Amino acid sequence: MQLLPGVWNSAIAVTVALTATAIIFISSMPLVWSKEQLSSRECEDLGFTGLALCSDCHTLAEYIKDQELVSDCLKCCAEDSDDATSKITYSGAVLEVCMRKLVFYPEIVGFIEDDKDQFPSVKVQYTFNSPPKLILLDDKGQHKESIRIDNWKREHFLQFLQEKVKRSSAI
Repeated sequence: MQLLPGVWNSAIAVTVALTATAIIFISSMPLVWSKEQLSSRECEDLGFTGLALCSDCHTLAEYIKDQELVSDCLKCCAEDSDDATSKITYSGAVLEVCMRKLVFYPEIVGFIEDDKDQFPSVKVQYTFNSPPKLILLDDKGQHKESIRIDNWKREHFLQFLQEKVKRSSAI
């Protein structure tokens, strides 16, 4: 008769574990279902700039319990895959920066002075009070994506441009 209580406790433990798994699965379903995409401008207005992957949003959800914020993140992310972002290329780019703030960004100054001519499809635009950012353009010259580059090293910036922006000036 002693064996039955042990079996009963194991059955309860399995039931509790399955119930907890089901609750976690069901509670994460709204994150998966809310896959309407926002425009890059709307995402930028929400504070999501750059090429975030959806796995980043799921990581965010582990630390931030704000469902609305996570939902917005998922509306602005790119699906994960081994080469999800490697296939994306842009026809041109605009390096937007405030001329007065350039002294704080020697990496960007170095690019403008020494490397800019290697990239004819990259234009420099001086906009008052703008943080340094790269505005990526599609084939029609329309704004497709924005990436803040405040803390980028020059070599990473050059590598990004070589991989993501076409060399010929299409804009």
